[in-house]
Amino acid sequence: MAEALDVDAMIARFQERARAVKQRPLPPVAGEERSRFIQQAQVDFRDFAIVGDAVGKIEDGVLVLRVDLRPADQRG
Repeated sequence: MAEALDVDAMIARFQERARAVKQRPLPPVAGEERSRFIQQAQVDFRDFAIVGDAVGKIEDGVLVLRVDLRPADQRG
């Protein structure tokens, strides 16, 4: 499985998913349903964006995703 996994392509798919969440139109809902939809979109975006920002590689058959969560001005 590890040999068949294109890590860069996987990360690119997560980047695309994050962009898609940002462009997702609000459905015609109101009130609490609207709030839940917006909250879920925020969680989806964050999760997809985190993986989309990762640097990935396979080490000894283990997928390793490295994500720098420090603010941009503190990254080295």
